[in-house]
Amino acid sequence: MTGMTISTKDISELRARTGAGIGDCKKALEEAGGDMAKAGELLRAKGIAKAEKRAGRSASQGLIGIELLGGGTAAGMVELDCETDFVARTEEYHAVLDGLTTFVAKSAPTGVTEVGAEGAFLRTPYAGSTVDEVVKATSAKTGEAVQLRRIARFAPANGVVGHYLHHNEQVGTLVEIEGVTGEAALALAKDLALHVASADPLAVAAADIDAELIARERRIAEEQVAAEGKPENIRAKIVEGKLKKFASERALLEQLFIKDDSRVVGQLVAAVPGARVVRFARFKVGEA
Repeated sequence: MTGMTISTKDISELRARTGAGIGDCKKALEEAGGDMAKAGELLRAKGIAKAEKRAGRSASQGLIGIELLGGGTAAGMVELDCETDFVARTEEYHAVLDGLTTFVAKSAPTGVTEVGAEGAFLRTPYAGSTVDEVVKATSAKTGEAVQLRRIARFAPANGVVGHYLHHNEQVGTLVEIEGVTGEAALALAKDLALHVASADPLAVAAADIDAELIARERRIAEEQVAAEGKPENIRAKIVEGKLKKFASERALLEQLFIKDDSRVVGQLVAAVPGARVVRFARFKVGEA
């Protein structure tokens, strides 16, 4: 039934019974024509009932899903969190993770999206309902808080995507390269994805590192130099040296390549003519 007025009292009562959100309760009551029992059944059928009550619990476990499409021309990555490793190993959880990963690889916006509990991506139509309802249904079926924490999708117009998924499926990376395709490009992207997983860079190049983070490191370096009693006339030079060292350790192109520390990553990229690293994503379960 549509167009009927649903009272705040009825919404509150249904919330108390099911633990579902205000909007979900109102919609269910409208669909049920105001019938409280039927509205509760509708919520349970959608997996929404009681899932809301779990949302505040810690979802610090989970897995990363990655899917490559078109021989590396596009890829999607998903972090689906839950409360325990036990649930993360169930067929129910894996089926949802695999389905969402394929959907993201094919249909999500390009880039990295922090989804969280209220993200707009949750309202995306999916599997006959929405991403949000599918996640809530998983929470209801498993009895744990389940959260789609973040997603990534890379699809270069003229390039490739490399990926790496650690054996425990809790660390995953994507690296997007433009300007080249073919076996050499794919091999480079694969090596860089492995490197990113291990070295955890902050940005592709030193100039891309967040300005606030650089300012913080500068303040720390200045305090250190002052505490060490260095002469005033050389303090600025020492501070700049510390900042350069910080950038070389955290900027991807300046890091020593993990498989060959006689070269920096920038040299590895330069060895493939035309290659340019556009961006990367690194997900570790439970880590910001």
